[in-house]
Amino acid sequence: MNEIRHNLDLARALTDAEERYSRQHPLSLAYMERASQFMPGGNTRSVLFFKPFPFVVKTSSGCRVQDLDGNDYVDFLCEYSAGLFGHSEPTIKAAIQHAIETGWVHGGHIENEARLAASLCSRFPSVERIRFTNSGTEANLMALVTARAFTKRSRIMAFRGGYHGGVLHYKSGDSAQNAPFPLVLCTYNDIEQTVAAIDREARDLAAVIVEPLQGSAGCIPASREFLSAIRRVCERHGIILIFDEVMCSRLAPSGLQGVLGITPDLTTLGKYLGGGASFGAFGGREDIMALYDPNRPDALAHAGTFNNNAISMAAAVAAATVLTSDRLVQLNAMGDALRAKLNGIAQARALPIQFTGSGSMMNIHFREGDVRTIADTETEDPNAKPFFHLEMLERGQYLTRKGMLNLSLPMLACELEGVASAFEDFLELNGRLIAASCSPLT
Repeated sequence: MNEIRHNLDLARALTDAEERYSRQHPLSLAYMERASQFMPGGNTRSVLFFKPFPFVVKTSSGCRVQDLDGNDYVDFLCEYSAGLFGHSEPTIKAAIQHAIETGWVHGGHIENEARLAASLCSRFPSVERIRFTNSGTEANLMALVTARAFTKRSRIMAFRGGYHGGVLHYKSGDSAQNAPFPLVLCTYNDIEQTVAAIDREARDLAAVIVEPLQGSAGCIPASREFLSAIRRVCERHGIILIFDEVMCSRLAPSGLQGVLGITPDLTTLGKYLGGGASFGAFGGREDIMALYDPNRPDALAHAGTFNNNAISMAAAVAAATVLTSDRLVQLNAMGDALRAKLNGIAQARALPIQFTGSGSMMNIHFREGDVRTIADTETEDPNAKPFFHLEMLERGQYLTRKGMLNLSLPMLACELEGVASAFEDFLELNGRLIAASCSPLT
C-alpha cells in the first residue's frame, strides 16, 4: 500500500479508515441494515460486532474467508481460538456427515461419548472424570456450582480481566450481567494480594477460577509463581482450584497445566476441542466429579438436552485424531516465532508496540513496559487497536477488534510471512502517527 495520508492523530485516522472500509463493503452494509430489523444491531453475538459495521462471511476454506463483497482474508481471528482446525477440515467433515447419515437426535447414550471422555482424560493431568456441556460458558458455570456443592461454601474468587463466558466476565470488575455468585475479585499476577484474600475469605470460599493465560484480556500469561502460590493456599484451606483452559489448552498437548506442572482440582474446556461444533466440558478429581454419578442416591443432576449431541461428539472425536501432539507442538512453535518476528519489526522502529501471548495465541498492545494485568492495557490510546484492526483488514488480514491473532493448523509459512509483511507495511505508513499518539512510558 502506498497511499499518502496526512492524519494528525489516531482519532482522525480511525475515521478515515472507517470511511474506506464502508466504501469497500456495500453488500455487508446492506445485509446489516436488513438484519437490524429483526436483531438488535443486526447482531446475535456481541464480540463479532465492530464499527462502522462488521463484514458478512460468504464462504470459508482452509485458513481463509471471503465476505459478501468478494474481499478475501487470511483468518487470524480463528473463531476466537476455537477455529484451530481451520474451515471444513476433511476428517472432521467426514465424521459430521457420518453422524448425520446415522441420525443425530438420539435421546440416548452414544459410543462417541466414552471415546471422547477417554481421550480428554488421558490428555489433561487433572481430569480423572469428565462431563460434557454445550459451551465453555456452561462448563465454567457447572464447575463453579460443583465446587460450591462439594465444599458447602458459597463465595468464588475470580480475577480482573478474566473471561469465563457470557455471564462470567470481569473486565474491570463484576458486571450486572454476571451470574450472581458472591464474589471476591483480585488482581491477576498479584501473588501477595491474592494469597492474603484467600486466607481472609477461606471460611466461605468455595473456588478460585483462573485462566493460566487470560485470552480476552489480551493474551496475558500468568506467572508460574502466581499459579503455584494459588495452588498451595487452596490446598491449605480445602478450596477448589479451577483452571479455565477453554482457550489456552490449545497451547500444549497437556494444556498449560501440563507445561507448568500445576494440577488444578477442576478444569474447564471448550472451543476448538469440539472440532468446530458447539462444545464444552468440565472435569477433574474423581471424588468431586462423583457427585454426578446417577447411581448415588444423593447424586447431583446435570441436565442439558444437547450435552451428548451426535454432531458435537462425532466432530470432537475426529478432532482428537487430527490433533496429534507433534502437530500441536509445531503450531505453537510457529506462533512463538511469529510473535518474536512481529515484536522485532516494531522494535526495529523503536515504536511503543508489543505482542504478548504464548504459542499460537497473541495480542498486540500499543504501549511499552510489562503487560501483566488488564490494567496495564488501559493506558493505551483507545483508537489504536480499532485503527490497527481496520488497517489489517484492508491488507487482507482478519484478526479481532482488540488485536488478537490466533493460528490454525492449515496455515503455512506463506500466511505467516503475509501477516508480518502487512504489519510492516502498516508501520511504514503509520509509524510516525503511532509514535506520536502512543508515546512510550517515562
